[in-house]
Amino acid sequence: MLSEYVRRPAGPRVRPFATWYSGYRETGAAPAVHRGLPSPTLTLIVTLDDPLQVAAHPSAQTPPGVYDTLLGGLHTTPATIVHDGRQSGIQIGLSPLGTRALLGLPAGELASLDVVATDVFGPFIDLLRDRVRAVDTWAERFQIVDEMLATRLTDPVLPAPEVVHAWRLLRGGTVTAAAVAREVGWSGRYLSRRFNEEIGLAPKAAARVARFDAARRRMQEGADSLAAVAAGCGYYDQAHLTREFSALAGLPPARWLAEERLPPFRNVQDPDVPWSADWAA
Repeated sequence: MLSEYVRRPAGPRVRPFATWYSGYRETGAAPAVHRGLPSPTLTLIVTLDDPLQVAAHPSAQTPPGVYDTLLGGLHTTPATIVHDGRQSGIQIGLSPLGTRALLGLPAGELASLDVVATDVFGPFIDLLRDRVRAVDTWAERFQIVDEMLATRLTDPVLPAPEVVHAWRLLRGGTVTAAAVAREVGWSGRYLSRRFNEEIGLAPKAAARVARFDAARRRMQEGADSLAAVAAGCGYYDQAHLTREFSALAGLPPARWLAEERLPPFRNVQDPDVPWSADWAA
């Protein structure tokens, strides 16, 4: 059995637009199911060996499919990914503030969608896949991703400053949409419309996803209790955390955490595993 997981931040030139890269390769494992949970980053996956098998997408209107490359927008329901004991690829976390610069379109156009990445990137993504498959180390692969993404940033276009500020406030997960609207000087209705167009979630939904993401990170890091997670992440109480987690993940937190800890380690694509200190190996 082979199981590799390596993660590193994107290079300085790219980091405002693509926050992190993770590389994974697993062979000889038992067939497994992985939940692609809501998060504050868009997902770009470039496979190395076997294609990605998506059994269920965040949008029920998208049928199951097999992908060599996949681009997914922000969402509030999980995707279901299956594998037969083999999976490998590079996953890139894209900031919704950077999609205009990297993709030429706002993140709102990809809301709750998974698409073949070629449909958005064109031949660029197939060239990137060919190049990362032609080298042998994760350091080389991540360097190629850095260099190729940087070529798309010659004249980067960002969302309106009000949207950028609103997103950064909402990433904390504890501020209300009304307070954000007052902070940026827009009406709640206008903020919601512009935010949806650029980010792909309404402000309230963005705060929910950010709070959920923070909670699951704390659980994976070994928090003392669900009550402590709830208090630390801005939930009213443990019951509120459980309701929200169940709505966004599709199952309650205790059950999800139990599944994540079952061997074999099934969540090899998860970006919240601690970063590897030897990623250059």
